[in-house]
Amino acid sequence: MVFARVVIFISFALCQFFSDSAVGQTTPNILCIMADDCTFNELPIYGGRNAITPNIDRMARDGLVFDHAYLTSAMCQPCRAELYTGQYPLTNGCAWNHSASRPETKSLPHYLKPLGYRVGIAGKVHVKPPHAFPFDSVAGFDGNCVNDPTREHELAGIRDYMDVAKHGSPFCLVVALVEPHVPWVMGDKTQYPPDKLKLPPNIADTQLTRKHFSDYLAEITYMDGQVGQILEALAQSGAQDDTVVIFTSEQGSQFPGCKWTNWNTGLHTGMIIQWPGKIAAGKRTDAIVQYTDVAPTLMDLAGGKPQSAFDGSSFASVLYGKANQHRPFAFGMHNNLPEGPSYPIRSVTDGRFRYIRNLMPDEIYIEKHLMGGGRLNNPYWATWVGADPIRQKKVYELVKRYLRRPADQLYHTQQDPYELEDLGNQPQYSATKAMLNNALDQWMKQQKDPGAAVDTPAALQAARRGKHLHGQAR
Repeated sequence: MVFARVVIFISFALCQFFSDSAVGQTTPNILCIMADDCTFNELPIYGGRNAITPNIDRMARDGLVFDHAYLTSAMCQPCRAELYTGQYPLTNGCAWNHSASRPETKSLPHYLKPLGYRVGIAGKVHVKPPHAFPFDSVAGFDGNCVNDPTREHELAGIRDYMDVAKHGSPFCLVVALVEPHVPWVMGDKTQYPPDKLKLPPNIADTQLTRKHFSDYLAEITYMDGQVGQILEALAQSGAQDDTVVIFTSEQGSQFPGCKWTNWNTGLHTGMIIQWPGKIAAGKRTDAIVQYTDVAPTLMDLAGGKPQSAFDGSSFASVLYGKANQHRPFAFGMHNNLPEGPSYPIRSVTDGRFRYIRNLMPDEIYIEKHLMGGGRLNNPYWATWVGADPIRQKKVYELVKRYLRRPADQLYHTQQDPYELEDLGNQPQYSATKAMLNNALDQWMKQQKDPGAAVDTPAALQAARRGKHLHGQAR
């Protein structure tokens, strides 16, 4: 009888253990909320002077704010592939917008499903091929690159996916929003009278620009409202205390000098991570992290082992408050095809200074969407180009900065966050420039990056067919 009771007790304990594991009590759920084309320093938590974002502000009070988080490529598809794979663009193969990762690429579903996770995505996917990113499809949010203003998002799909008790297993859910990606058609624009706005110094002050900047800010506030609704759905699911929540603003907006560039307002992303009782609330960190570090970190938090395929590494120690540094440098790359003619760029930052190498400086920079081509053109650009270079010298200088760039540039980003003063030719910064130049050389060598040869029609077409010409597969 005693033996039978012992057996029953052990059996009950084992069942309870595995039941607890299944509902996420031994490993956290993961919720990643992504904005789309939101310049990080438009957010008040990073000094933004216009946008109203109460929900993101609350996340900052409840979590850890990263002051130096970066992505490698300031374009939607490459940065998302980097986030989901833990690999740089040339490693996973998505080094151009609207291209594809290598067929053998593995991503979060491959890594987390063996650990017992359901891995889903709601909203914008924008990565391929599908078998390299086998997320569960979760309904309710617009899956296009641009929003459909006639269709409201719905929370039922994500609410069901976050119901751990119903499904009996932890979840990793990405909710990829499409705001504030152009066209800027969502939100209440009356909150942002154009003549009252405080434009950033890298945005030309023209009447039409102010009108579009108002539209853009309205979408940021609309996006913030969605963040609040998603967090409320998480709270209603009962899984809030067992869930790591990540918010990231993605790359910069579709204004000149932000998206499609290697300047700070392109590659610097906003990032907040919260986990009740595990990550200290209301803190900030100067640790340098990159999108390629996110997948290794999530694997670490989920109890998985480091993967040799990762280019990045876990920054869990930063989350737990055990470290205040992670990596010495964050790297950047831009290949301009098919957004415009070839214009390859590479860059590196140590959090204080940024070094940019323009590999075809004799060419002018052209981005067809921003500069008027395609269906998502920006009418305000004509008011920049048409500005009188004498009476509107600041506007002219911003156009010149955007179109014509030297072979290399150096900025003291900490003192000049919009990177308007190029220090590359000043002797007192020669040692800093040489140090960053060497770090960039080493990274390009490690990535087997030949430079300008990557940004060619042949290389892009090969990538679209899954027959990548450059970089390395693992």
